[in-house]
Amino acid sequence: MGTFSRPLNHTDVGILGPRSNSARKYSRGKSINLVFRRCSVGILSGAVASIALTASLRYGLWSLLLGISIGVAYSITAPPGRRAYADNLMAAGALGIPLWGLISVVAIPLLSRQMPEWSAEQMRQHFPALVGWVVYGALLGIIKQGMDDIAEHFFGADSPPETPAVSIKKRIVILGGGFAGMRTAECLERRLRGDFSTGITLVNETNALLFTPMLAEVAGSSLEPSHISTPLRTTLRRTEFIRGVVAEVDLGRRLVILRGDEATSGASARRHVPYDHLVFALGSTSNYLGMTNLEKFAFNFKTLLDAIRIRNRVIEMFERADRESDPNLRSALLTFVIAGGGFAGVEVAGALNDFAHGILADYPNLSSHDLNIILVHSRERILPELSESLATFAQEKMQSRGVSFRLSTRILDAHHGAVLLSDGKIQTRTLVWTAGSTPSPFLKSLPFEKDRRGALLVDGSLAVPGHPGLWAIGDCAAIIDAATGQPCPPTAQFALREAEVLADNILAQIRGRPSRTFHFNSLGALCVVGHQTACAELNVPFARRKTLRFSGLFAWLLWRGIYLAKLPGLERKIRVLMDWTIELFFPRDIVQTIDVS
Repeated sequence: MGTFSRPLNHTDVGILGPRSNSARKYSRGKSINLVFRRCSVGILSGAVASIALTASLRYGLWSLLLGISIGVAYSITAPPGRRAYADNLMAAGALGIPLWGLISVVAIPLLSRQMPEWSAEQMRQHFPALVGWVVYGALLGIIKQGMDDIAEHFFGADSPPETPAVSIKKRIVILGGGFAGMRTAECLERRLRGDFSTGITLVNETNALLFTPMLAEVAGSSLEPSHISTPLRTTLRRTEFIRGVVAEVDLGRRLVILRGDEATSGASARRHVPYDHLVFALGSTSNYLGMTNLEKFAFNFKTLLDAIRIRNRVIEMFERADRESDPNLRSALLTFVIAGGGFAGVEVAGALNDFAHGILADYPNLSSHDLNIILVHSRERILPELSESLATFAQEKMQSRGVSFRLSTRILDAHHGAVLLSDGKIQTRTLVWTAGSTPSPFLKSLPFEKDRRGALLVDGSLAVPGHPGLWAIGDCAAIIDAATGQPCPPTAQFALREAEVLADNILAQIRGRPSRTFHFNSLGALCVVGHQTACAELNVPFARRKTLRFSGLFAWLLWRGIYLAKLPGLERKIRVLMDWTIELFFPRDIVQTIDVS
């Protein structure tokens, strides 16, 4: 599918209608030829490059098959570029490092019924394999690029034909670029592959999707911030993307009105975006339960900037404590309070605990006795989403590593230097708030029915009742599962499935077909509680009343594997894998990247 040279809008006058059946068949045949071509390039380049693996791993045929498989995967996922030898050399060579960690350090010992070891002696034994993987990756990138150039010379460019101009008959506008919004646009692009009479527009305040499951690792300095953010413009090739803030929705004229850029066009200049179908996927914001001091003094934990601020706050507190002579003030500086014992609170507490203990070596004037990581939770146990046994394991594991818990305790207020609890006070300069969320405040301006949280009520097909063409999904919608009658939780796995059903229902309404209701059985839950430790509770397919529960290193590897697979974009996957690999050998970075004042 080709990309638009410019976004189609309502002023376009098409000279061609929707593509004919013969054009669709040509497009399908062209797509098949492109896949076959890329697979062939991957097989040949992977086979030649696997010489390095055969020499270093010494597994003969298995090394060859492994090299070919990786070559095919790399060729399919990495789009060809003309004479981009340096880019492919660096990208594929860098890919060799995490592949070495996953396969040579972890997978091969596990397949040999041995536990992976991270000692210096063990790493020295793995060093020849590391060299082999890096050389393999570099050869793969160079050979693939050469074969792409040869194929282009003889068979033409590896790109579909240009998309003909068509008149836009229906406009679908999506508000919000989170998991629900971006997935809706992706599904619509896929289902409208042969129909260009329907336009798709996505409006979001930022130009990237934030992969929130890895946000705690940014706060804990394990991952670089940009590596968990995927540009929406790059991911959504057909969708028109608009970075902007929604000011209002004119239901009568069916217009989305965006705020003007006061710096360039004046406060009165606003952009109008017409729609036939409008999707609300605006997500949620932190809920401070009406406590204004908390909103003023606490650190939020919703956005990429929030995670960066928390990381820099920890470093700033260490710098101040390093020169503080008063032990009471030093203790307050090195006390970090996390409010909320759900997934977000537990993961950020574990990440900050690992980060803080890890950087103590850089501050010789400080000791672990000065450090306090305290998690405050209003219920009797943490992680209410998991079983009691896993929650107990998580708490005990975190306590053994230095995290303190204040359970059945509420935060009543906060001011500079202290947090007031229902059973006392904590002297601290850092409070991270993860204890509550609420749907986007913009929803308050809409004349629709809402639940007590403020989320939009929708019917089983995810449509807003009484307003044709309006839909809502994700955190800002109150969705009832059609099969169980239970409310759907505001989690990423549900948002992704809601988006798939919504895309089908929008197109069904456009084409005069019946809609389907939403139903999804949760796949389970995963939570990282600290260094190489996680909890997992997975539902067994076709036996939904049975669950698999496990914890420890295997659950941690499973967490990383699943979420790495879900992270959009090959480039981002490689960058995150490199960060994780580097973390095995080097201490975490303590450079402050923003002004925390």
